[in-house]
Amino acid sequence: MSQTLIFQPLVPDWALIALTVAVAVLLAVAVWRGLVGWAIRALALGFVLVALCNPSLQEEERKALSDIVVLVVDDSSSQGLSDRAFQTAQAVEAIKAKVSLIPNMELRIVHVADGKDNSGSLVMGALAQALAQEPQARVAGAILLTDGQVHDMGAVPKLPAPLQVLLTGRKGDWDRRLVITNAPAFAIMGEKTSLTFRVEDQGEAPASAGASVDVTIALDADAPTTFSVPVGQDLDLPIELPHAGINVLQLSIAGQTGELTDRNNAAVVQINGVRDRLRVLLVSGEPNPGERVWRNLLKSDPSVDLVHFTILRPPEKQDGIPVSELSLIAFPTKELFVDKIKDFDLIIFDRYAMRGILPMSYLQNVVDYVQAGGTVLVAAGPEFGQVDSLWRSPLSQILPVEPTSQIIEQGFKPKLTDVGRRHPVTEGLEALAPPGGWGRWFRLIEVTQRSGQVLMSGPDDKPLLVLDRVGKGRVAVLASDQSWLWGRGFEGGGPQLELLRRLAHWMLKQPELEEEALEASAVGQVLTITRRTILDTPPPPVTVTLPDGTTTTLELKQSAPGQFDATYDAPLLGLYRLQEGDLAKVVAVGPSAPKEFEETIASGDKLEPAVTPSKGGILRLENGIPDIRLVNDGRPAAGRGWIGITPRGAYVTGDISVSALLPPWLYLLLAAVASVLAWLIEGRKGAKA
Repeated sequence: MSQTLIFQPLVPDWALIALTVAVAVLLAVAVWRGLVGWAIRALALGFVLVALCNPSLQEEERKALSDIVVLVVDDSSSQGLSDRAFQTAQAVEAIKAKVSLIPNMELRIVHVADGKDNSGSLVMGALAQALAQEPQARVAGAILLTDGQVHDMGAVPKLPAPLQVLLTGRKGDWDRRLVITNAPAFAIMGEKTSLTFRVEDQGEAPASAGASVDVTIALDADAPTTFSVPVGQDLDLPIELPHAGINVLQLSIAGQTGELTDRNNAAVVQINGVRDRLRVLLVSGEPNPGERVWRNLLKSDPSVDLVHFTILRPPEKQDGIPVSELSLIAFPTKELFVDKIKDFDLIIFDRYAMRGILPMSYLQNVVDYVQAGGTVLVAAGPEFGQVDSLWRSPLSQILPVEPTSQIIEQGFKPKLTDVGRRHPVTEGLEALAPPGGWGRWFRLIEVTQRSGQVLMSGPDDKPLLVLDRVGKGRVAVLASDQSWLWGRGFEGGGPQLELLRRLAHWMLKQPELEEEALEASAVGQVLTITRRTILDTPPPPVTVTLPDGTTTTLELKQSAPGQFDATYDAPLLGLYRLQEGDLAKVVAVGPSAPKEFEETIASGDKLEPAVTPSKGGILRLENGIPDIRLVNDGRPAAGRGWIGITPRGAYVTGDISVSALLPPWLYLLLAAVASVLAWLIEGRKGAKA
């Protein structure tokens, strides 16, 4: 039961105030005139005012509520290191027992696992959610059982009671980790870039750990290389990317005896390799409508540097015009085909004929250029089947076709071969056909296939587009000069720009157009594996090597012509190696070291800003499980070997009763008695003293 004095005036507040002012004025006048009974008159008027205020006694029937202590248990991955799990289990049982001994006290236990998407230990978010489910007036305290590596300190809730932290781990713990301090998102192929990393020791590392460590570096699926580097210093690693697209770089160090974990001894960096400027040499023979097609295509790409020459005046042309009056420039054959031929990424011969401009030794340089990794595209016209054909030069060593000297001049619709439907250069082009199919072409240079793959064919299935790999380079032959008809929209046209764009990019070795390729991508922890092939038979299973060294095999299912896919739910974060025959791929699922293992030394530094304002404390469990004491609100709530919680004294009201402090007639009687007493005193002693 609880009793409270309350006032319920019988008149409005303004009337009560006015009456009080009037009484005060009358008493002041009485004092001024020296009336001997002014004090008793004041008592009488006071009884009247009190009666008008109507004092009452309010009685509440209260039911006491128990106080609540919230215990948040960090069950994240870092809590599994060393003997932290055992420390945690012991502390939970001890806190349960200690709280149960405190009268009118309840314990709420909340367990926190690793956050989704590698977000780490979300201890503060769990604490905020637990507090939101309890009445704030009943919360006597909160206890965090953690290693202190909390990753959501921005979610610290408003605490109505002390916050205590009990740290797991040992003061002598130490760990060695590899940290990438600066890594480029992309780099230009063929140019050196740098990555900055550091090997550092955390905690109390022993002298036996050494001042240097061996770092193993591997790029994609290549053989790794090992270097010895000092510990605790930022080091720049020079990198030159070997191919376009994603390049996966892995750095790792060996585990050390006594360190907490080796999960943070590796780092994976994915760098996108891009070309700086693609240098293309376009050599056109006699002017033709297709020449503008190639020029427009290459000039429309801002990443292409185009060098274009058209042979307008061959040496055999003798018309008597003085050289001084010619506005044409000389074809710099020696500079292009001897001095700077290796600077070009692609050479295109567009309807070029042997007219004595390029010596045979220069064309042999082109052959050597292809063998060393260069690319050549021949867009053939009628001259390809004549006596001055490029076939009758050293280029015949690398060309995948041989002309028959026949020129077919009749209308035909180009079509894809079975290989063409699977090859990335022409795959899906049929879906881009206008209603009624592709428009016709009217000239085909008849050739016979010697090597490579025929992707498109003309009348009677004769080769139209042939691709081949020669040495380290690539060669393509388009046996017609009328692709421009598609661009002009003749009979509906066709995907001219898309075809030529893909063809040029295949020649430039873009990864997405490789005909035999193994690719993988990760979204979250779902790994998508794609195998492209131009073979008729399905590829064999892919062998997947997990970050922990175990292997598994995946069967691939056909999803499109020449494309086979599989999905795999990756059980671990880290680097996955895929192998299928000679093809290998490396893909990173999440970071190489999860956020939980970036920093593993138990410390209360991150939690101190949240603990200090609440008067709580940070204690290590290795020093013993602390006692739990009751402390008053606002007092220090932690000390050596103990932590405090604040009793809240919360209750719920069951019933309320209100009764008058005195009966009304009693106030009137008291006022009347006081008035009579004042009259008698003043009558006996006189009105004035």
